[in-house]
Amino acid sequence: MRLAFLGTPESAVPSLRALVEAGHDVAAVVTRPDGRRGRGTEPSSSPVKVAALSLGLPVRHELAGLEELGIERGVVVAYGALVAASLLERVPMLNVHFSLLPRWRGAAPVERAILAGDEETGVSVMSLEAQLDTGPVHLERRVPVDDKRASQLLAELAQLGAGAILEVLATPSLLERPRPQVGEVTYAHKLTSDTYHLTPSLDQTMLLRTVRLERAFCVVDGRRLRVIRAHAVDAVGARAGGLRVQGGEVVLVGASGDIALDEVQAEGSRAMAASAWWAGARLDVERVTWS
Repeated sequence: MRLAFLGTPESAVPSLRALVEAGHDVAAVVTRPDGRRGRGTEPSSSPVKVAALSLGLPVRHELAGLEELGIERGVVVAYGALVAASLLERVPMLNVHFSLLPRWRGAAPVERAILAGDEETGVSVMSLEAQLDTGPVHLERRVPVDDKRASQLLAELAQLGAGAILEVLATPSLLERPRPQVGEVTYAHKLTSDTYHLTPSLDQTMLLRTVRLERAFCVVDGRRLRVIRAHAVDAVGARAGGLRVQGGEVVLVGASGDIALDEVQAEGSRAMAASAWWAGARLDVERVTWS
């Protein structure tokens, strides 16, 4: 089938590669423009652009003129922008979305599933509509969330989505007869710095779920500390907002449950074991606070 592929991040790459390996004619790859990603000062290409160029595929950064390429279908995976209804009328598109729709429509379905404590999530292949993630579903595949970190779960869903889009394209009954979304609609709103901020007011469960998003941080003695890994511990009996060193573990004391830090990264430093960070920080355990 002659396709256009719309995608940007690493999670979209497995679907692009799968389409090419299955013999589909990917006539155009549309991705977000080059830009600064991370702390680098030089603009860099998106993972999808890098993969497309390695596969010898034509890349563009805008949708204008796409309908002139004889495209039969568009495949959209984490493109990062809405597609106008006028284009969808001329080029029907399928969207690989990383949730079980209509749960977690929107920008951050994987992280929201973790924060909500969902037991399972999955992939939905839907017909793309101009409204946000409202289209009928052709196929869904489910996976348990367990205690997976965000990157682990996203990587699993990316592979699952690659297989699902191939199945839909290869199966006329799935392609031609999607089902309407059924169930309670929830929205995966964009994440902000506050989403990742660990504070003593969060209970133990939410502290650990936030750590699993892999960008969690707290402020210790006025300085930002990234929390990479942590685990639950029994209450150490100290005041909320304090720290304790118990059994060789550095413990953040919360109002509704404590967590022990396993791996952290202080400002201007590398990631290290929490015990090594504590030894170097030379903080007064009786006075230091976290927030």
